[in-house]
Amino acid sequence: MTLSSYEVTQTKRRQKQQTVRPLAQGLGWFSIGLGLAELTAPRAMARMLGVQADRDNTAVLQAAGLRELASGIGILSTPNPKSLLWGRFAGDVMDLLLLAGASSRPHNDRARLSAAAGAVLGVTALDLYGALADEGNGHSFSARGLVERVLPESVTHGVHVKTAITINRPRSEVYAFWRQLDNLPRFMSHLESVAVKDSVRSHWKAKAPFGQTVEWNADIISDVLHEQISWKSTAESDIPNAGSVRFRDAEGGRGTEVLVELAYHPPGAALGATFAKLFGEEPSQQVRGDLRRFKQVMEVGEVVHSDASVHRGMHPGRPALRAEVRS
Repeated sequence: MTLSSYEVTQTKRRQKQQTVRPLAQGLGWFSIGLGLAELTAPRAMARMLGVQADRDNTAVLQAAGLRELASGIGILSTPNPKSLLWGRFAGDVMDLLLLAGASSRPHNDRARLSAAAGAVLGVTALDLYGALADEGNGHSFSARGLVERVLPESVTHGVHVKTAITINRPRSEVYAFWRQLDNLPRFMSHLESVAVKDSVRSHWKAKAPFGQTVEWNADIISDVLHEQISWKSTAESDIPNAGSVRFRDAEGGRGTEVLVELAYHPPGAALGATFAKLFGEEPSQQVRGDLRRFKQVMEVGEVVHSDASVHRGMHPGRPALRAEVRS
């Protein structure tokens, strides 16, 4: 079985996280241990480093100990320690500068200072690796995670769709088209209109079974230029829903990978989803179809209609006429 580029990327990300999390925890415990040593025994630490155990040096070591202790506690208590790892890296650079300055003073032990600098360089490399490996997670967004926070009932009874497609256009262009929300009905077959009210709020109107329509307001809750757009329905909406679309450079210079997650809780969700599958309108099928049309709009300029997509039943094969496509 061949994995899609999206699945490959997710697998690599999980493998990286399996490495980064234990590393971050190890660095957190190291910070706590070092911080306690610098706070409680600054004179002994000064002698071990090869510097004089005077008031100035012990004060510097105790300040560094407070920094290390706070950093370690923070790393161990947060699920995403990226910013704290960058903070550790900055502290490492500061320590290296202090050691370099100390080595120029005649009464200090240069051999011990060189050994200490080598140890700090090793820890600096680990901090930098951990911070870079965890880079990119700060803006990651899951519609499932959003639903857990704002639409808790949908977690167990609602509909959750997650799919992706690669579009041979630049990421900035794909993002800009989607960000103009009134473009969405051009490729989302269930949408009749999206009226943009301001930079955050919009009004959506969609088709419902038996010729009915449903309407709701939605707010954009996250907007990262050329990377991500996330939204959720407002409190008064009849159909609670949330979604996110992320944009990444596709591997091999093949354009943009678009990853979409949607979650919603329609009335009678379980029964409705069952009937939808029977008629080929199951939510994941619908979203995949929408993304294929999005790809056509971005790459060709319009949705491409085949003869079979216009006519029903048996008929002579021929290209679809413009009048038939519009009807």
